[in-house]
Amino acid sequence: MTLFFRSHHKTGTPVTSTVMDMTTSASASTAPEGAIPDGGAVIDRLVDANEQYAAAFADPGMDARPVLHVAVVACMDARIDLHAALGLELGDCHTIRNAGGVVTDDVIRSLTISQRKLGTRSVILIHHTGCGLEAITEDFRTELEMEVGQRPAWAVESFRDVDQDVRQSMQRVRTSPFLLHTDDVRGFVFDVKTGLLREIDPA
Repeated sequence: MTLFFRSHHKTGTPVTSTVMDMTTSASASTAPEGAIPDGGAVIDRLVDANEQYAAAFADPGMDARPVLHVAVVACMDARIDLHAALGLELGDCHTIRNAGGVVTDDVIRSLTISQRKLGTRSVILIHHTGCGLEAITEDFRTELEMEVGQRPAWAVESFRDVDQDVRQSMQRVRTSPFLLHTDDVRGFVFDVKTGLLREIDPA
């Protein structure tokens, strides 16, 4: 698969394109279907890929401030290619991902730094269909305590209604005293079967 990436440049200079040949995990794998790859071999493959990437890498000349002044909070689910799904390019946004895409204290920490020190003003929250957090409960913390002898300090943040959890996440962002910009906060559910976003009414 060949991908074309436009490079960000200051106004007045030409836009260039970088061409990369990429092999997806699905097409590159030679292991039998359903087989679990060796952990070390997977990381070695990623390091090898980085060496190829670095060989053709050119400093795009950006700073840490996102071009579009937006932060994206989304689930870590491997089926969601955020940049492709949202038409984003390198340098456009801050991306904050965790299990469920829920707004935790650590997400507020990242958003606060993103807004106060790096200039973002908008926040888009993305949950998705078929999320793993819908299949577990807060009992997971008890199970861990029974196994390792210590109860996790963090909440699982499991949910049953994805729309309502998006609303809760929007409310957490909008009511945080640490964030400067809470007027442009919108929430969506990404459909992993169609690739479409469905906007959630905060009311």
